Amino acid sequence: MEISQQLTEEFNLRPDHVRNILQLLEEGNTIPFIARYRKEMTGAIDDQVLRALNDRYEYLKNLEKRKQEVANSITEQGKMTEEIQAAIAAAQTMTEVEDIYRPFKQKKKTRASVAIEKGLQPLAEFILAQEGDPYKEAEKYIDEEKGVATVEDAIAGAKDIIAEIISDNAELRKKLRSLLENHGEMQVKMVKDDEKGTYAMYAEYSEIIPEIKNHRILAINRGEKEECLKAKIYFNPDIAKRVCLAKYLKPNGNADCAKLIEEAADDGYDRLIQPSIEREVRAILTDRASEQAIKMFEVNLRPLLLQPPVKGKVTLGLDPAYRTGCKVAVVDETGKVLDTGVIYPVPPKNDIEGAKATMKELIKKHKVDIISIGNGTASKETEIFVADLLKEVSGVSYAVVSEAGASVYSASPLAVEEFPDYDLTRRSAISIARRLQDPLAELIKIDPKSIGVGQYQHDMDKKRLDSVLGGVLEDCVNSVGVDLNTASVSLLKYVAGLNSGIAKNIVTYREENGKFTSRSQLLKVSKLGAKAYEQCAGFLRIPDGKNIMDNTAVHPESYEKAEKLLSLFGYTDADVRERKLSELPQKVKEYGEDKAAEYCGLDKATMNDIISELVKPGRDIRDSLPQRQLRKDIMSIEDLEVGMIVDGTVRNVIDFGAFVDIGVHQDGLVHISEITDRFIKHPSDVLKVGQQVKAVIITLDKKKQRIGLSLKQVSQKNIG
Repeated sequence: MEISQQLTEEFNLRPDHVRNILQLLEEGNTIPFIARYRKEMTGAIDDQVLRALNDRYEYLKNLEKRKQEVANSITEQGKMTEEIQAAIAAAQTMTEVEDIYRPFKQKKKTRASVAIEKGLQPLAEFILAQEGDPYKEAEKYIDEEKGVATVEDAIAGAKDIIAEIISDNAELRKKLRSLLENHGEMQVKMVKDDEKGTYAMYAEYSEIIPEIKNHRILAINRGEKEECLKAKIYFNPDIAKRVCLAKYLKPNGNADCAKLIEEAADDGYDRLIQPSIEREVRAILTDRASEQAIKMFEVNLRPLLLQPPVKGKVTLGLDPAYRTGCKVAVVDETGKVLDTGVIYPVPPKNDIEGAKATMKELIKKHKVDIISIGNGTASKETEIFVADLLKEVSGVSYAVVSEAGASVYSASPLAVEEFPDYDLTRRSAISIARRLQDPLAELIKIDPKSIGVGQYQHDMDKKRLDSVLGGVLEDCVNSVGVDLNTASVSLLKYVAGLNSGIAKNIVTYREENGKFTSRSQLLKVSKLGAKAYEQCAGFLRIPDGKNIMDNTAVHPESYEKAEKLLSLFGYTDADVRERKLSELPQKVKEYGEDKAAEYCGLDKATMNDIISELVKPGRDIRDSLPQRQLRKDIMSIEDLEVGMIVDGTVRNVIDFGAFVDIGVHQDGLVHISEITDRFIKHPSDVLKVGQQVKAVIITLDKKKQRIGLSLKQVSQKNIG
């Protein structure tokens, strides 16, 4: 089956759309560009489906390449047959291809290869044929010079060869792998305690493979890595050996030959097949669990990056700490640093009055609108201090933000380059302030693995994780759009068609020539050629540019067609600038969408995108999302009671539930069974990071700081 046809079936898409997508990818077009500007060619499928299709396309291409390499190698050895050729063609995975290649691969010295060197291959084949006395046949192979002194030596060597033949059988290995995957049992024992009780549940643990949750696979793997656990997959060896024998024993064959084959199969399974198949199944389980963990990281990262910005607010950032004090940074509406300092409102100094005086002075001096508090060490005490302070200061509110990765960023070369005059603790406070103002612009500077919304990310395949998370960053940046005249290199490098080098060249051009006044000036930037311009132009915005369309997602390739659309309905660029196009969608509808699109030389999907951009030039898709909850007061875990209904924000979605911030420093856990009354496969079917929810407290352990929440019981409680 052709790759294009296979993708068509797997993704349930139209064949012409799949062919177009593959052609666009091969021509070097980026996923964001294809998703946004080639909808008529793709059936308007979104960037996430495009990325999944692209990943599968790359796998299938590599699979075909490996099939060809294996076929060539077997052919060069003069051992290719129609049966092998058909098996290679039918193989669906890399593992199946490697199974087929196994007998033809150059091996290191093995017991079988030693026996073959001694000339015992024909004896092994005689025994497998099961048509005569093997011991009498073995006498022909006694040769002391070759190290075959007795019949027993010859038989032992032949059995080694048979054991390897059985082990190398691709069809058999596939069957055994399937048996282990579907009927094997994971058995785990604790080797040593890690003192925190992290692996207590796995002290004596067993579960059949199909029922093991992905996060447990990763936990067991980590436990083994830390030498706390020892795990194995158990499958009844008697059944496995019968499966091996069934392939080779003949109904009316010589009994002595059959017994030798049975002994060889037992040895081959114990020594060669079982350890190898177990490793393969463990690898399959790990790959599957890793993909799920990476998927969850992707699902959580996207809404975190797309949190609505708190625009137009002078922001004071607080990076809490005990002994070294709480670092303070004030930034203006654009994120420019106005002031920094240190206060000591928490133990051991407890200089609350001094801290209040400093805060009041900074708030008054810089007309601070909002305070952003990092949620790390001493955050709770700092939040209590701020809530108390705001009783004495009017017009100011606060929010607690995740400071995950802030310390990593503040010590990075990028932070040093950005803020050479500040030490790393003050850089961290600046980052915390800016995270509230524009989460995407700030979080983009941090390695996604340090942002705090994943599980087991340090156990994942780095290349695969970086690829997926890089795709999320790229999709988020391009879906929001980037201000060409203010964006940092960190942000620009994720724009479709750009990379770090070109992003630096854009910033250099801006510094040397002043602000960009039109998108077309990008073609003057070093190393930014026509292809890169085609890919990036539509995602870069110039709010005060000469052409109002430069502040929209309308691509320059469609400017003339967009102008034609405007003139058709009697509008001008000035009308666009002054946002007087609210009636355009209705006018187009009355005129006829197909007729209007044909007149302007546009497809309908692109025309509708252009209309929505012209109606609201400069729009930010994040503005339509639920806004961040701002606070002026605080609750303590001591204020909570079972049965209380609280407001919260989803912080992290995991396989077995979600963690929700309810404003008491310690996040509460909503188990998957308490999310909704209806059946869901995964918490992410219902919840996403940053989502505002109402929850009822169902369990509370104040001593251990554990809070159990339910979302589904809120409505039940209200009804009751």
